[in-house]
Amino acid sequence: MKYIYLIIVLLLVVLTAGCINKNRITGEVAKDIKYIEIKGSDTLLQLVSNMAEAYSSIDSSAKISVTGGGSGGGIAALINDQADIADASREIKSTEIKQANDNGIDVLGFIIARDMVSVTVNENNPVSELTMEQIGKIYKGEITNWKELGGKDQEITLYGRQSSSGTYSFFMEHVLKGDYSTKMRNMDGNQAIIDAVRQDESGIGYVGIGYLVDENGNQVSGINVLKVAKDKDSEYISPLDKEKLPDYTISRPLYQYFANKPVKDSALYNFLTFELSMQGKEIVTKSGFDDITSTDNAHNEELLGKI
Repeated sequence: MKYIYLIIVLLLVVLTAGCINKNRITGEVAKDIKYIEIKGSDTLLQLVSNMAEAYSSIDSSAKISVTGGGSGGGIAALINDQADIADASREIKSTEIKQANDNGIDVLGFIIARDMVSVTVNENNPVSELTMEQIGKIYKGEITNWKELGGKDQEITLYGRQSSSGTYSFFMEHVLKGDYSTKMRNMDGNQAIIDAVRQDESGIGYVGIGYLVDENGNQVSGINVLKVAKDKDSEYISPLDKEKLPDYTISRPLYQYFANKPVKDSALYNFLTFELSMQGKEIVTKSGFDDITSTDNAHNEELLGKI
């Protein structure tokens, strides 16, 4: 008799797991499900963690897990039914959309913040501003010594992200417009780049703006944030200058991708609308990022209107 009961319990577990997976794939998420799995972009990790913490204080029954690993990893997890939300610092690729569609998933993407990708050097480096072309040449290995840019006679050490990172792809396409130098050191996350540049007087790195300030809004120590110009005839602008952010040239939207439409009043839907609310926008700016544009907002409203 014990064995019969054991078999029944095991069958129930298998059937329940199957129903949960089916619910995720079809978008028919039960309204009483309170657990949300979020994976992806390292750039978004702290911001979304802050969002999750604030939302959990409103809905104490909500259990939200937020982990990094890169935009590519988050999107792959979403496609393979291993996450409810994929954080991404880049737009989803057409090949990824096809993979999702092949798995019965119609991906829905919302823009939750704007990021100013920031170029950093050690605090003892006298170089304070660079053009986009100069930054591109540095990372392609065409400029190799700081003295070529008015700095010390030191070979430049390149720090960047791993290839699964959305920031890696964005920076390569938007700034380099070519391939990275084989000498670039690929770091696991934004904080790893900050720490490396802080300890290396010859180092240069690029990070999401949210990693440049602490919880009190003060710039982190040990690094300088470069002013960047579109070209030599344009104004050099710091990503920390809030008044000039619309003109900062290395900017991008930050995305959250859902597997199909979240059901109204489900935990997923309520968390999403919280992120897009005024309270969510305040968390965005407190976390060091910029608020979404009117165009971004219109995009989100259009998608919400279809739910």
